[in-house]
Amino acid sequence: MGREPGPGAGPPLLIACALGIEQFALRSGERGGAPGPVTVLRTGMGPDRARRAVSRVLGEEPWRDAAVIASGFCAGLAPGMHPGDLIVADETRGPDGATLCTGTELLAKALVKAVPGRAVHTGPLIGSDHVVRGPERAALAGGGAIAVDMESAATLRTATSSGPRPVAAVRVVVDAPEHELVRIGTVRGGISAFRVLRAVLPAFFEWHRSLLLPRR
Repeated sequence: MGREPGPGAGPPLLIACALGIEQFALRSGERGGAPGPVTVLRTGMGPDRARRAVSRVLGEEPWRDAAVIASGFCAGLAPGMHPGDLIVADETRGPDGATLCTGTELLAKALVKAVPGRAVHTGPLIGSDHVVRGPERAALAGGGAIAVDMESAATLRTATSSGPRPVAAVRVVVDAPEHELVRIGTVRGGISAFRVLRAVLPAFFEWHRSLLLPRR
């Protein structure tokens, strides 16, 4: 876990990811500028593990009111996407329905500044319980989703079910319709996605900081 909230601190930030390589990328990125306590939680792969891990942490007193970002890698669904492109969900979709994300436009703008030169796509992020390939990828795109992963929908649904809080999902495309990968990290696309994931934390902190500002 990360640094725990102290007395009088604002709501902390919980960043949830599935894989060890994702956690390493996020933890090894630039940590300066965080407006409050932040931790990067490795949930394990799949929606069930994400639900259990996020529910457990949000049930612990220091983190009950945490804002939550689901992050890591994903598969892009739209033609023309490339490894290293960024996905900012305006909603996540899963078996239990859709979960609306908070501050999508602000987060997308912050990512443009944090990772210059990388495309940022905004739209629905759909959940799956398995790796999506070929025709199934095209079918999901036909339903309006721009990307798919296995944990974001479960993470955000669990977070909002545990109490009202800001939630977001930011994923880095590791493969796309014209650039399917077999193993993350063994080809250029995986390395590119890893480098982008290392660079996103300042945008996350800017989003988190905006949530702590007084509203007029």
